[in-house]
Amino acid sequence: MRHRHGQAKLQRTSSHRTALLRNMAAALIKHEQIKTTVPKAKALRPYVEKLVTLAKKGGLSNRRLAMSRLMDEDQLKKLFDVMADRYADRPGGYTRVLKLGMRRSDAAPMAIIEFVDRDTAARGQDSGPAMNEEELESEG
Repeated sequence: MRHRHGQAKLQRTSSHRTALLRNMAAALIKHEQIKTTVPKAKALRPYVEKLVTLAKKGGLSNRRLAMSRLMDEDQLKKLFDVMADRYADRPGGYTRVLKLGMRRSDAAPMAIIEFVDRDTAARGQDSGPAMNEEELESEG
């Protein structure tokens, strides 16, 4: 039973929170790893895991449901064509949250959310220069 187990509001209105989760989910599917705050990563995890489950089931109705939640055709295609096959044998737990420490400017707790068994070449794709592993660790 899920009584009294709501979602994190993240200090936003419902429409802003929906847009935030959509954009972060699309970015996570595109790059397969993103850096964000811990509360946002924890709110994003169930959102993305449900999308992957829809993709694994396949079918037109599940594709339309995922499109209504994702609103990005390119990432929907990647989700249903690439990731559904990758996680076909996995019964859940498609993402992990790795804590990085505090952000220097406002001391917000930072984290990396990434797909398990991710494609390392997808990070930084089509969004400017990608950071390598050493730069990422030294920044956090």
